[in-house]
Amino acid sequence: MNTIQIWLRAFRLRTLPLAVSATTLGSLVAHAENRFRWGVFIFGTLTTVFLQILSNLANDYGDARKGTDNKHRLGPLRVTQSGMVSHRQIQWMIALFVLLSLVSGSMLIWFGLRGDHMMLYALFFLLGFSAIFAAIKYTIGKRPYGYVGFGDIMVFIYFGILGVAGTYFLHTHSLHPTILLPASSVGLFSAGVLNLNNLRDHENDAMNGKNTLVVRMGVPWAKIYHVILLLTALVLAVIYTILHFESYYQLIFLLPVPLLISDINRVINNTVPLELNRELKRLAVATLLFSISFGIGLVL
Repeated sequence: MNTIQIWLRAFRLRTLPLAVSATTLGSLVAHAENRFRWGVFIFGTLTTVFLQILSNLANDYGDARKGTDNKHRLGPLRVTQSGMVSHRQIQWMIALFVLLSLVSGSMLIWFGLRGDHMMLYALFFLLGFSAIFAAIKYTIGKRPYGYVGFGDIMVFIYFGILGVAGTYFLHTHSLHPTILLPASSVGLFSAGVLNLNNLRDHENDAMNGKNTLVVRMGVPWAKIYHVILLLTALVLAVIYTILHFESYYQLIFLLPVPLLISDINRVINNTVPLELNRELKRLAVATLLFSISFGIGLVL
């Protein structure tokens, strides 16, 4: 592979549909209320993409440093562990995406909060720095939270609650409690993607001290947990729709349901962890489809 192909592999582009699900949904809910801002949408999307790539690079580097990435790992080949890039090279690339995230995030805050109180600027800059810290700390450092079972809750918070509600606020300068329902749906679907990743790698993770929730609870319970995540996400979306029902167009968010049912069936019956690689892609795409269809249903 040439240099560009190597870095594209390191960026793990297949994870990006999941990354933009939150900002897409938050923006479409704002659009349904005629309070959409192009600057917020563009820089919100760029910022989440940069943060996702940053997280992927940090994960590649951190797992390689700790020895978790090795010949027993079942996921896609990692560029640091395989020797395609050096530790120094990926450190520089991580630094680059920290910078890109800061610049894009600053533009997002500027477009979203022009003329607002300085306390709001401070709050959103703090949230932005925490997102960068969370992206790096998942596998890097002396006690990364991904190694002690807190990955799922962090994904729920940043990919769901803050991603959707934060984007919505930057568009509208307001919040209503029910926005937390679809925000939680996206967060739960995102946690489901991480759970699939951890189910696939649970044996190797256990051998290398990466105590994910799957390692802690065991595979049978992790499969039940997966079902609960996806079904709860759908229930919360249904509750929001009932509370804000205006048109049957709002039901089009049910279109991805067959994909989710298929995912549940495959996970429950899975006996070959490597096969879960396909489910990771499908659930990430299903999450984006949910966000788009849910938002479009409100706009229509």
